[in-house]
Amino acid sequence: MNPQQITELIQRGLPGSRATVASEDNVHFEAVVVAEKFKGLRAVQRHKLVYETLGALMGNEIHALALKVYTPDEYGRELPGQAGSSARG
Repeated sequence: MNPQQITELIQRGLPGSRATVASEDNVHFEAVVVAEKFKGLRAVQRHKLVYETLGALMGNEIHALALKVYTPDEYGRELPGQAGSSARG
């Protein structure tokens, strides 16, 4: 798996989301995911939604995935002046 493939899976599984995925070894990944669907959910619930988009790849082709998950409003507050710039798909 490579970061682009994982980005596509997340965005397909969470329609309307924006994801950016990075990896140095194509086994351990870091992702920023911005989705309106996260509104009102706790972090663990948001992570579960992302993991569901990846299914059986988690623990197999994807050994580890560090997640930062935001609603669009949260993302705008987290990165003032840069909203959406890091998580465009």
